[in-house]
Amino acid sequence: MKSKLTLRDAIKRPASKLRTALRWLLVGAVVFLISMLFPNQVQFPYSYSQGDEWGYNRLTADFDFPVLKSPAEREADRKDVERQIRPIYVLDRNVRDKQLRELDAQFESMLSAANQAADLQLNKQVYKIAATTILKSLYSKKIINLEAKHSDLSVGVVTLTDGNSRSDESVSNMLTPQRALDYVDDALIKSKLAEAEFLIEPLHRSIQPNVVFGDSLTQVAIETALASISTTKGAVQRGATIVDKGDLIDDRTYWKLESYRERYESDITGDRSSWLVFLGYFLLTSLIIGALMMFLRLRALSVYGSFRQLSFILLLVAAYSWLTYIFDQTSVLSVYAIPYCIVPILMSNFFRTRLALFVHLIVVLIASFLSSTGYEFAFIQILAGMAAVLSNVKTRYWGEFFLGIGGIFITYVLGFLGLTLISEGGMSLEAESLSTYGWLAINAFLTILAYPLIPLLERIFGFVSDIRLAELADLDRPLLKKLSIEAPGTFQHSLQVANLSEAAAKEIGANGLLLKTAALYHDIGKMKRPEMFIENQSGRNPHDDLSPLESAQVIIEHVTEGEIMARKARLPNLLVEFILTHHGTSRVEYFYRQYSNQNPDIKIDETQFTYPGPLPKSKEQTILMMADSIEAAAKSLKNPTGVEIDTLVDKIIEHKIHLKQLDRSPLTFRELQAVQAVFKKLLRSIHHVRVEYPELNKEE
Repeated sequence: MKSKLTLRDAIKRPASKLRTALRWLLVGAVVFLISMLFPNQVQFPYSYSQGDEWGYNRLTADFDFPVLKSPAEREADRKDVERQIRPIYVLDRNVRDKQLRELDAQFESMLSAANQAADLQLNKQVYKIAATTILKSLYSKKIINLEAKHSDLSVGVVTLTDGNSRSDESVSNMLTPQRALDYVDDALIKSKLAEAEFLIEPLHRSIQPNVVFGDSLTQVAIETALASISTTKGAVQRGATIVDKGDLIDDRTYWKLESYRERYESDITGDRSSWLVFLGYFLLTSLIIGALMMFLRLRALSVYGSFRQLSFILLLVAAYSWLTYIFDQTSVLSVYAIPYCIVPILMSNFFRTRLALFVHLIVVLIASFLSSTGYEFAFIQILAGMAAVLSNVKTRYWGEFFLGIGGIFITYVLGFLGLTLISEGGMSLEAESLSTYGWLAINAFLTILAYPLIPLLERIFGFVSDIRLAELADLDRPLLKKLSIEAPGTFQHSLQVANLSEAAAKEIGANGLLLKTAALYHDIGKMKRPEMFIENQSGRNPHDDLSPLESAQVIIEHVTEGEIMARKARLPNLLVEFILTHHGTSRVEYFYRQYSNQNPDIKIDETQFTYPGPLPKSKEQTILMMADSIEAAAKSLKNPTGVEIDTLVDKIIEHKIHLKQLDRSPLTFRELQAVQAVFKKLLRSIHHVRVEYPELNKEE
């Protein structure tokens, strides 16, 4: 028989289809964005390092190719050219005319500034001509400003540029600034002028080199000469062996491989469309993201069904992919500085550790494709992620948080040290690897960013972390403070339920802090009419003035009112779910039976006596439901014995199972038994039940 389609179902189906479409649209967009980061050229199918053994089969050349010179050889070629190319100096003829004008101005200024000897005053023009003649003579010889790096050329030859002409000229034929000063002093002595010392200062000031080093011209000459020098050394013919399996990759073999790789990538890229390469990376990325989606579908269905939570995980993967790409493309930064362990820390605070580790693996897999550091990068990041998950880094406690980061850093250092010793035999400990240790230290420091990120991401994606739960569990929070004043009995009941629930959660590995916090708020709806609940009554029972149906409605109302109060106080949805599920879809049994006894001939609408639900769907919600019923029922016992408490706990849990209130719960029977044992133990402690000794035989 076909069920009738309700209006709610009619609205729900298109909405579900829209969410599914949006989910897969988001997945496709993330896959495309990540694929765009990969290179669009064919990659060389071999990985190798200088000093290692060739681990593949014999490699033969598929084509002729020249062998590139190593950087050391190219640097040696450059130095040879620099030794052969003479430095180029530039003659500036404007300097002479400029300095002659300055000499004339200084001469007139000094002459008018002080009273001079009669000979100077009488023969002013003679002195001026003598000074001008000496300066012109200096510039005719040329004054060179010889660079310190060319000091060995003081008796050598440089190329002199004068306009468009160039000529080789001996440095010894020109004057350095010091030799020019000496020349001035000698010329003035030989001039036999009575006041010759007057001309020393203006002439010294007027000495300015008119031949200076042409750095750019020299570099152009060097680069031109280098362009004519071959960057290769020999060639490998098609079919020739490049390297055989087990051969040591020395400098010569390494550059053969590098030359072959460069030619291979350029030729293949030229022959095949870059779109095919993009398609290959797109398929690989799709496989990785597809594996993540499959894991969520099978092992984290609630995350898979939540668009917000799924968006967070996919955006986290995309963000780290782009971050890896940017760092790898920048020569001044290292991918080892990226705090990848923030991923498992964030995920562990919002989800289960199994999902945290899986997402970390996804991030590292994609990053290893984008990074040029090789398999060592993937190995060390996976190892550090395992350390982050195993250390169970919780940002709720600063001490544990910093200890966890310290453990991550030690894992990084020891892991990288081990890889270095394997690949280099410790030879690189004093070189490049030391900088990597510095980047790893920065990595560990940046991992602290997980702490401020958690409250930020909570607000954006609607998560609830331990930090938030600890804040909400503070008894000075407005809602709890109000509960303790307006419904003190309910408040005490909530505290006892919180203790029972938290202890049971810890026993089976559930979230104890979440249960404790949820238990404190689960009955806040009773604040609307606290006197209607027995724990808050101290005199006459108000239910005596109501019919059983009215009483049942008042009792049930505390669930719906609790939801309204919780949403008004902006409590997380996660806690609101506990308010709605802590009675499931059970009946208000006392008033139902009372109504049934009073109206034996009337067919009762049970929905009027049934809580709205839904049923608990997590281990934590299930524990709260049982703890709430057991704690309330235990108060009815007067001086209970241990047997009575055990019987009560068993009876209530069996009743919940009979009413199918645990049908949607993931709690296993083994976990249920462990929870029962905790409830019994704590209730015995609360009610001060002494150990019950077996009765002794009279014969004993």
